[in-house]
Amino acid sequence: MASLDFRDGLALAVFIGGWFAYNWLTDRSPWSRHGLSQAMNVQRRRWMQVMLNRDLRMIDTAIMAGLQQGTAFFASACIFAIGGCFALLGSSDRIAAIAADLPFHGRLDRGLVEVKLLGQVAIFAYAFFKFGWAYRLFNYCTILIGAIPMRSDAMLNPEAAQRAVARATRMNQLAAKNFNAGLRGVFFALAFLGWFIGAYFLIGTTLFVMAILAQRQFFSPARHTVADADEDPLPCLTPPPQTPLTESPS
Repeated sequence: MASLDFRDGLALAVFIGGWFAYNWLTDRSPWSRHGLSQAMNVQRRRWMQVMLNRDLRMIDTAIMAGLQQGTAFFASACIFAIGGCFALLGSSDRIAAIAADLPFHGRLDRGLVEVKLLGQVAIFAYAFFKFGWAYRLFNYCTILIGAIPMRSDAMLNPEAAQRAVARATRMNQLAAKNFNAGLRGVFFALAFLGWFIGAYFLIGTTLFVMAILAQRQFFSPARHTVADADEDPLPCLTPPPQTPLTESPS
């Protein structure tokens, strides 16, 4: 039977607490509106408004296809990672022996190695479900985009057109939120690898990953790139250009 000592329990508490704290910071805290994710939500809303003014929407379907393909790639990668972790369960004794030889590692038995591998499986499974749900939401968003009326039809009922845009925008944002949660799970799965070296390494890798993600979310060049666009007015529905009438030759 695997037994966790005080150091392992403390490291797990820091890992789980750090994950929840970062989720709160980027999704629900007062500072979340200054993050890259919220800035991109504004751009997603602007994208849908611009699309409403477009007569040809092939570019929008191409963007949606790219989003779906990227989501499917990460979902497949999680499946492979889960399979790799299960394959390593048969080598638990060897992993324990290698880790025990490290100068900064203490006791490590087979049961504890299996607990750590199953923990990795749980994290990748969580990420897979997030990616899978994001893929389906992007699919739903594609359908909602198809339901947005063309510009000439939207001019006849602007309120209904704006409601259709709002539905597609919200679905796109929900899909992106689940995709970000899955990607965050992959990053924290990398931090979880530190536990195989030692409890204090898990604390260090958790804090390291949190620092990297926070820097990218709030202080990265990508965030500064879209910062100036946050306050730009959203494009509004404009009437289609009218073809000037010409007199026919007599």
